[in-house]
Amino acid sequence: MAVSFESLPIIDFQALQSDATKSEALADLKNALFHVGFLYLANTGLESIIEETHNALPQIFDLPESDKQRCSMLNSPSFLGYTGLGAETTARKTDLREQFDFGSPVKSVWKEGDLPWQRLEGPSQFPNEEVNKLVTRYTSELSVLSGTFLRAVAECLSLPSGTFETFLGKMHRLKFVKYPRSEPGSQGVGPHKDSTGLFTFLSQDSVGGLEVLNRAGQWISAPYIKGTLVVNVQQGFEAITGGLCPATTHRVLAPTTTTRYSIPFFQAVRLDLTLKFLEEAAVDIVHRIPTQNVANAQQVTIPSEFMSPLFSCFGEAQLRNRIMSHPDVGKRWYLELYEKYSRQTLA
Repeated sequence: MAVSFESLPIIDFQALQSDATKSEALADLKNALFHVGFLYLANTGLESIIEETHNALPQIFDLPESDKQRCSMLNSPSFLGYTGLGAETTARKTDLREQFDFGSPVKSVWKEGDLPWQRLEGPSQFPNEEVNKLVTRYTSELSVLSGTFLRAVAECLSLPSGTFETFLGKMHRLKFVKYPRSEPGSQGVGPHKDSTGLFTFLSQDSVGGLEVLNRAGQWISAPYIKGTLVVNVQQGFEAITGGLCPATTHRVLAPTTTTRYSIPFFQAVRLDLTLKFLEEAAVDIVHRIPTQNVANAQQVTIPSEFMSPLFSCFGEAQLRNRIMSHPDVGKRWYLELYEKYSRQTLA
């Protein structure tokens, strides 16, 4: 029988690293990964940079439209930059949010003749130098935190701490997101599972709206808890662990009385990973993970590019995801693929 949940567990980040508390904290983390796929991560030591970044968001989104359009995502085959209200879709419905997408620094090495998905890793665009500096600091801090967390995840699954580092990608992604006040029942972000990497680390404000789907098919609120990050399993990690650590469907209800801001950081997975490699790696990893008393039925399924045999590797699947989520960018840079994917039904 599947184990359901009615709230998200809280894991103390420092407890994962202290000899006195590590054993119990790792057990709690394992339970969260097996049965929930979501958790609050407390006591990260990043409270100051997170607060500073949140405080800057209203001013960033209030920049002149010309400044924002200068770094429009339309300029970027890597799908990085500014996206205006209503320009992104999830589950084929419009998301009522405005956002900036950034990537951790990488050297763009794509050249004519390379595979299209290799363009997904490229340079970020910034509306000004102050935002550049803020994003650079934030991504640097979260890169370190997420790496430490990934090692703790391996330990809680009784694996060597570096087990999952071979799956890490080159470019993590970061979003600054604004959800304006909307009509009741509006979609901030539609039901989905995160598909761009291994884990998501979300900082949200006190407005609320994030909901997580439990195994009983009920939407469970994930309210703001001061000083925490909301961490969830992405489909990359779900695949690597053979579904033992499932990615959980979630959504954001658009706010009705005030503006909501959030900052999700997406820990990257290697774009060159093939489905065959993942399946073989998962067999080995799952074989080594103790799974006594684990009842892990699948949730309500959202069609996923990540696990589809239609795509040669994760990079191709991720490109399809980006093209369909941002059709204006897809048409500009990948018109033939946009037309192909528009006719395609996921397996």
